[in-house]
Amino acid sequence: MPLQGNIRDFSTTQLLNLVNLSKRTGLLTIFEGVPTNELDAMKQPKMAPGAERARMAFHQGRLVYASLANQDSSLVAMLNKAGKLNTEQARQLRERMGNLGDKGLAMRLIGAKYVTQADILTAVKQHILDVTYNVAALREGPFRFDDNVAPSSEAILVPIELEPVIIQIGRDIKEVTELDKVITSMDISLQFPRDAKQKFKGVHLTVDEWKIVPYVDPKNSLRQIMKVVNMSELQLKRIVFSMHQAGLVEIVNNTKVSSSAVPTRRTTTQQKKPAAPEKRVVLSLIEKLKSM
Repeated sequence: MPLQGNIRDFSTTQLLNLVNLSKRTGLLTIFEGVPTNELDAMKQPKMAPGAERARMAFHQGRLVYASLANQDSSLVAMLNKAGKLNTEQARQLRERMGNLGDKGLAMRLIGAKYVTQADILTAVKQHILDVTYNVAALREGPFRFDDNVAPSSEAILVPIELEPVIIQIGRDIKEVTELDKVITSMDISLQFPRDAKQKFKGVHLTVDEWKIVPYVDPKNSLRQIMKVVNMSELQLKRIVFSMHQAGLVEIVNNTKVSSSAVPTRRTTTQQKKPAAPEKRVVLSLIEKLKSM
């Protein structure tokens, strides 16, 4: 019988400790919570499993695989993120790989000397860790641990000891607490400040910050942006927090934004009237982004 519960009551850290100490093999799946209008044994709102949010696989107490439902976990995406494939190479591989799985693709890439075996293992390991740290930041959601269940046979598994991972999660908890004080919900939106021209003067944005710029609009929730830029919740929160602290964006508590709609991308063609000074800097930012 699978182990089930809610990470609100039994945290990810506790689950990892359990797996580590008992040397378990299996698959942990975390879901979106669907209200049932009932109370559980702790007198808390009972949640039924909804859409899958994340999954993590273990073998004899070691972490070997992790993925987020809203994030591309393909080998191409991992290598692109690790800087081993550029954007154009990644695009071409996606077009040509067809139904080829990650293991098969890895063999071809190594054979063609695009990357080395070490490059692949490093990229996959970093992806697994990134996902795990993001999952650890979740505050609630139903989970299920199925013993002796493995991920897809085409998944590349990299064994990782859990002790250092658990220690790092403990260190990250303080950071997440600070992020949540500013970014109270993934349903908030962003807007540029009135003095955007002065704020952005001399500022050099990171690649990830540039990805966010076209979607800074009160019509777009962070939840929508997260999906379209292929980032995890924690990763996006870190970027937004940094830009907010620098005064580059302002937070809009807009509860009317639809979380399922496609985010609106700012373009120069959307401007029907002459742009105000503070809007011109936004347009110039976007034009620079499009030229990168």
